[in-house]
Amino acid sequence: MAGLQSTAMETAGRAAKVTALPSREPANVQASHGIARNPGMKLDLGFLESMRSVNRSALERRAGTLTKRRSIKGDNQAAWLLKAVACMDLTTLNSNDTDERVRRLCAKAINPFRADLVAALGIGGEKIRPAAVCVYHPFVATAVAALKGTGIHVAAVSTAFPHGLTPLATRLAEIKASVADGADEIDVVIPRGLVYGARWEELYDEVAQMRAACGEAHIKVILGTGDLSTLRNVTFASMVAMMAGADFIKTSTGKESVNATLPVGLAMCRAIRAYFEQSGFLIGFKPAGGISTAKTALDWLVLMKEELGRPWLEPDLLRFGASSLLTDIERQLEHHLTGHYSAAHRHAMA
Repeated sequence: MAGLQSTAMETAGRAAKVTALPSREPANVQASHGIARNPGMKLDLGFLESMRSVNRSALERRAGTLTKRRSIKGDNQAAWLLKAVACMDLTTLNSNDTDERVRRLCAKAINPFRADLVAALGIGGEKIRPAAVCVYHPFVATAVAALKGTGIHVAAVSTAFPHGLTPLATRLAEIKASVADGADEIDVVIPRGLVYGARWEELYDEVAQMRAACGEAHIKVILGTGDLSTLRNVTFASMVAMMAGADFIKTSTGKESVNATLPVGLAMCRAIRAYFEQSGFLIGFKPAGGISTAKTALDWLVLMKEELGRPWLEPDLLRFGASSLLTDIERQLEHHLTGHYSAAHRHAMA
């Protein structure tokens, strides 16, 4: 089964028609450096207003059919699941987190699969690992030390996660502290009240200042979509965040009552498409919260493939915010090899 990750996914996708992005050359693709930073653009309220027509019923129907259009089985399914692992931000954001727990999670990120599964899958020569480990600020330095030299990124949730309701100066200071400790990705939270009040200039200014505080670290902007009430609000917030320089837009903190859903993801993907058409820059997408099963991960991969195309099946442009997803993917891979499901405790996370 060697080469699953690079070949089988394409085989699974040939039969269905994919709605591709326009053929214009992306402005931030560099041959030697992957996806460059999104510089943002001037806040354009006219362009924002042009995104007002969001048809919830149509988005829900589209999302409902996406998962039924493909049947991904056998080796192809194993390949897609390996791709999901490579696009994962392995996360621990609990009140009982400790340095030792974070070290164990980093060890899991470095060696995500049991040795017998690696051998049976024939992937010993491929480093299939989560793209990042995501932690609270106090554990950034611990994660940086544990992951040194592995190429796995360290992401910090900052800006008074999960609500974002401290003074802006405090939130900016937290970003700078996480970057100083070695985080190269920062997941920031927007105050949802700015969206309710349609205070787009203020939201734009805050995100722009957060991006500046990140320096060279990539910024993922968490919208808290479960709190935003409407898909129009989701679309507007997505667009303002991208105009302000977001490298990724992210659905949720995982702490809302409703987290990542396919209709919300579809609205955000179409905002990414519209931003590309306007600016020429590719923006990443991160669904987070409630993505705990292999089947759910496959649904999201199908959405990305159908709506945005093959580039969004790579960690430069797709991340899953997940804490228990890796366990279920391991169980599914073992079932693929043996025909039996193993107990979850045989795939310890931390």
